[in-house]
Amino acid sequence: MTTLLFQNARLIDPEAQTDSTGSLLVRDGLIEGISGAQEAAPEGATIVDCDGKALAPGLIDWGVKIGEPGERHKESFRSAGRAAAAGGVTTVIARPDTLPPIDTPEALEFVTRRAADAPVNIRHMAALTKGREGREMVEIGFMTDAGAIAFTDGVRVVTDSKILGRCMTYARGLDALIVGHPQDASLSKGAAATSGKFASLYGIPAVSPMAEVMGLDRDLALVDMTRCRWHADQLTVAAALPAFQRARDKGLDVTAGISIHHLTLNEFDVGDYRTFFRFTPPLRSEDDRMAMVQAVADGVIDVIASFHTPQDEESKRLPFEAAAPGAVGLQTLLPAALRLYHQGGLTLPQLWRAMSLNPAKRLGLPSGRLARGAPADLVLFNPDAPFVLDRFKLLSKSKNTPFDGARMEGRVLGTWVAGNRVFGEQP
Repeated sequence: MTTLLFQNARLIDPEAQTDSTGSLLVRDGLIEGISGAQEAAPEGATIVDCDGKALAPGLIDWGVKIGEPGERHKESFRSAGRAAAAGGVTTVIARPDTLPPIDTPEALEFVTRRAADAPVNIRHMAALTKGREGREMVEIGFMTDAGAIAFTDGVRVVTDSKILGRCMTYARGLDALIVGHPQDASLSKGAAATSGKFASLYGIPAVSPMAEVMGLDRDLALVDMTRCRWHADQLTVAAALPAFQRARDKGLDVTAGISIHHLTLNEFDVGDYRTFFRFTPPLRSEDDRMAMVQAVADGVIDVIASFHTPQDEESKRLPFEAAAPGAVGLQTLLPAALRLYHQGGLTLPQLWRAMSLNPAKRLGLPSGRLARGAPADLVLFNPDAPFVLDRFKLLSKSKNTPFDGARMEGRVLGTWVAGNRVFGEQP
């Protein structure tokens, strides 16, 4: 293992919430020391001159869709890993909504082996119910032993409250984390936009924001009943925040996330029916978007993720309501998040708290922090470097991004996993 000394770095520490200049020493894949002064390099160390650019913990992207098994033409572990490294993502938390779903120890073992192709860390969530059909609980104990980091049926809501309650009770006994998708399934079925004047004008099937509030209320009531550990994959409307905050104040072990798309885009971005802006849940009003940015700043929303969902051209070249939802985001998460920094909504430490530290803490990972003994999973980036995004230059197999042609700021210069450089030129 090599010794690395990062000098002249702008250190972004999400744990201390500081943004300061200094140096960072890495030995044998771990962070050995941090200093605010210019440190002399140990004998044999490789020096990385950061030239005043920002050095931060690598991003932990929670909720990434990878197409293996079943949809490898959309994304493979190798292509997703390359895209992640280029985007400063050092740990991918993969979703189980594959074909077939990751709902058995054998399926989990298969994707774990396949993930060895990737240059970054990949951990897997498992399905909560068999086939993600909401009828029969998976073997949570066996799946945990096989390496499952959390359990979720993704956007398929378990509509039977008795079954979901049983899953939560069982998970509580094993201290397993359940990831829910707060949504009333009957109200949101077939919806492609948020209800309002815009959706009516464009004739797009829409759903009221209350569908999220109703789904959240149901799930929180079951959490209160079972006392399980629970995480909302996405809260996207301001009306959902009071109930969530009350649950926290009550002492329930709950956290929440949001996609970067819901933090940086709104319902008007659909424009001329561009299907790259088709998401689940749909894009919200500008008032909701601003409320959620403030919720991240206040620590009410814990996690920001890309919810990377690769779709091929055939899935997107359809009428808006018929197009497959989702967008790729492994390479665009960092520059998209920096929009919030440049707009003054969030500081860099606040962003990295939500994109690195909080996911690590919630999932029990040692990374996500600049601290002695932590893994040297790092990203070096220039937050002010401007560029125009060309979707065909993305390293994902699929190119469905709403940021195609957008002017963005923030370029990744280097990515390290356990002290090994996985992206960028070697010094």
